[in-house]
Amino acid sequence: MASHFKDDLLYGEDHPDTHASASRWRHQETPSFARHAAPRQADTKHHNSRDLADFFNSTRVSPAPGSSGTGASGKHTPLVVAGGANTHTQNGQQTLAAGLAEGETSGLEVKCGPLLNYRRMEDETWFGSVLIVTKSGGSAADFVPELIIRTKERSHSGAAIDNTNGANGMDVANGEINNVDSTNSPFGASHSNGALANGDSKYDSSRENRGKGTKLYSDLFNTFWRFDLAIPLEQYELQCEYEIPGLTFSKGTKKMDKNEFFIPAVTESMRIMFHSCNGFSVGTDEDAWSGPALWNDVQRVHKVTPFHIMLGGGDQIYNDGIRVSGPLRPWSDMGNPTKRRHHPFPESLRKDCDKYYVNNYIRWYSTEPFATSNGQIPQLQLWDDHDIIDGFGSYVDDFMKCAVFRGIGGVANKYYLLFQHHLAPPLSTYTTDAPQTMSDAGAAPDPRQLENTFVLQEDTIDPSYIIGAKPGPYVAEHSRSIYARLGARIAFFGLDARTERTRKQVNYPETYELIFSRIRQELQKASQSSSPVQHMIVLLGIPIAYPRLTWLENIFSSPLMGPLKFLNKRFGFGGGFFNHFDGSVDLLDDLDDHYTARTHKKERLYLVQQLQAIASEFSVRVTILGGDVHLAAVGRFYSNPKLDIPIANDHRYMANIISSAIVNKPPPAAVANLLARRNKLHHLDPDTDETLMSFFDRDPGEGSKTSKSNHVTMPSRNFAMITENSTTRAPANATNGVNGTTHTDGPVSNGRPPGSAAGTATSGKSSTKTKDGHSWLHKGEVDAGTKHKAAQFDMHGQDTDGSLDVCIRVEMDQHNPEGHTRAYGMTIPHLKYDGAAEKTLKKHEAVPGTVREKVPGMA
Repeated sequence: MASHFKDDLLYGEDHPDTHASASRWRHQETPSFARHAAPRQADTKHHNSRDLADFFNSTRVSPAPGSSGTGASGKHTPLVVAGGANTHTQNGQQTLAAGLAEGETSGLEVKCGPLLNYRRMEDETWFGSVLIVTKSGGSAADFVPELIIRTKERSHSGAAIDNTNGANGMDVANGEINNVDSTNSPFGASHSNGALANGDSKYDSSRENRGKGTKLYSDLFNTFWRFDLAIPLEQYELQCEYEIPGLTFSKGTKKMDKNEFFIPAVTESMRIMFHSCNGFSVGTDEDAWSGPALWNDVQRVHKVTPFHIMLGGGDQIYNDGIRVSGPLRPWSDMGNPTKRRHHPFPESLRKDCDKYYVNNYIRWYSTEPFATSNGQIPQLQLWDDHDIIDGFGSYVDDFMKCAVFRGIGGVANKYYLLFQHHLAPPLSTYTTDAPQTMSDAGAAPDPRQLENTFVLQEDTIDPSYIIGAKPGPYVAEHSRSIYARLGARIAFFGLDARTERTRKQVNYPETYELIFSRIRQELQKASQSSSPVQHMIVLLGIPIAYPRLTWLENIFSSPLMGPLKFLNKRFGFGGGFFNHFDGSVDLLDDLDDHYTARTHKKERLYLVQQLQAIASEFSVRVTILGGDVHLAAVGRFYSNPKLDIPIANDHRYMANIISSAIVNKPPPAAVANLLARRNKLHHLDPDTDETLMSFFDRDPGEGSKTSKSNHVTMPSRNFAMITENSTTRAPANATNGVNGTTHTDGPVSNGRPPGSAAGTATSGKSSTKTKDGHSWLHKGEVDAGTKHKAAQFDMHGQDTDGSLDVCIRVEMDQHNPEGHTRAYGMTIPHLKYDGAAEKTLKKHEAVPGTVREKVPGMA
């Protein structure tokens, strides 16, 4: 791009770039594209750049009269699947995209996708999107792809489970699902009946619709297309099939002509899958860990009873290789931290980093079996440091403000928005040789970055986003937290805990005010509806109920480390013990990331107390999801036992489900055992205690992963599932009741994975009052682990009491590419708040964030 300012630049037919024209500043689109996109509007919200934007847009062609092009207004017509309405036929004939004959291709080459996203539910309508990345230019430059979608009622066999015939005696996708252990497969008796086979002829042609793609971004190499979806909810679960005809696929990638996904009935909540750390750290022997093997298990479960949503808790991709095998290698090899701090980030380096990020995304999001899940399970994701680079935001402030970190922060945000949110990126990102891009308020347009490049400017913002109060300190963009309904009775709140992060803060106080105001508005509106929220899933990315490691922080930040840092700086002493950026101890940025770090202590207290207040105000049970730490655990907050508040009425009871990593290697067993020994009873405040619970009653495989005394941390790859025990479901039969069906350890048969065996489902039995949180606190925690009913195939999610069944599936053998897992379960009760917090209020003053402070009129 920068070369286009050279004196020997060739124009017209001699110009080597396919997008070029006689316009020095902006190419003129083809007539076909002009019909697709209206003129771009000036972005004046953050920059005084109207004149420059007007100049760029002066060469654009306006849509032809009567054109259906959507333009840059952002008001794109979604694909509305109206039940029974045949809106797609023309003269009685069904047409293919762009007039292509059946089987004909346009020559448009897909490099990545399809990627399926979920956005929100509103007015009994499901909103989502599909993204594909295609190769730019060539004979297909004028082709606008079209997505076709069909829906039908998902049928349920309702048959009793028979473990004597093949894989649990079920016919799924016109064939048996092999290697699914009855103890490890959730969701019980709800089974697909021939519903997952691509090309299924059972779809009703009258329930079909189609719509053209919206071009989000295009440069000389890649074009991003988004297809917006809006599907009305029905009284039954919907099975949706979509395809994008006329495309060709890159060599070596899996051709996915048709994909299917599922939407819950209007009266039901979503079946949830949660994962984090979906990639390998630099230097990991990926073959030794069988690649992304656990995605095979995700697919096995999904084929039995499909997930409705896949929550990504951060580190969906690992971009750390940019400093090892990418364009930042010369910079990271500089021995002097001062030189690294003052190194510029010119346009040439930005282009190289841009190429690295987009190619790494395309490579990873096209890797099987992760790629298959991308197109079949709607995703909802928030980023963390590895989506940018390891430790981003948690190094010392003056180093985080260096040009290189700000530059890659901008580039990473660009592709985070495109790949993970299906949103158009900013017009330009930070470089040191274009002063208008260096503003803390965001980058103004850079002509070099915009040449031969199209960026859609959307005026509207999806209402699911909670936009931060001001740009972040190192990524000059506003944070994007998310509020959405996950079906009938579950709400979701995801906190963007990376965009505003520094070593001393996670989010701005102003952003918290916006967030909690929005959550209260949404819950208040829901409480007045026919389907109030009973559970709120909060995604923080990093665990918040987790052992404190302040003692380790003190050692790593001690002046005693000074001589070692000097030796490392001058002679390389200590090797990987020190990081390659600011010369600090490599683990210190990870410790500073944690909510339990001493620098985040006050913010952590504020956040937890705000969630407690919301739980009490709306009688909604809050459950927190966290990843990042590469092991599995379950922490929880709860009222001090001295207050004698039953968990069913305890608004302070919040479980923190820690599921990490689904791909990256876990820490050594010694680290997990050390964390277990540090699992003390902590007092968050006088009224709230916290600790990790005993959850792992045995190791997942035949080998030993942890010490015999460690039942709270599991250093194995894993992912989590959460299912509501719906109050609208008919009561389960006797074999699916609380006492459950008995399974015994022993030889595995009937298609179960080797080494996978079940315990006895015994949760729900009555017991006496407990003394502290090291043991169970309510009946849903009794026998938590492999023996719990939430870990059993025919019992998970089959109660009718409104609770949540939680199951963490843990890898049994890292060397098995099939990714077989063992399931561990527990149940989280819904909240029946009855004013129990009155017992905890202080007479002389209200504790900040408690009910007395937040609820008007409460004494």
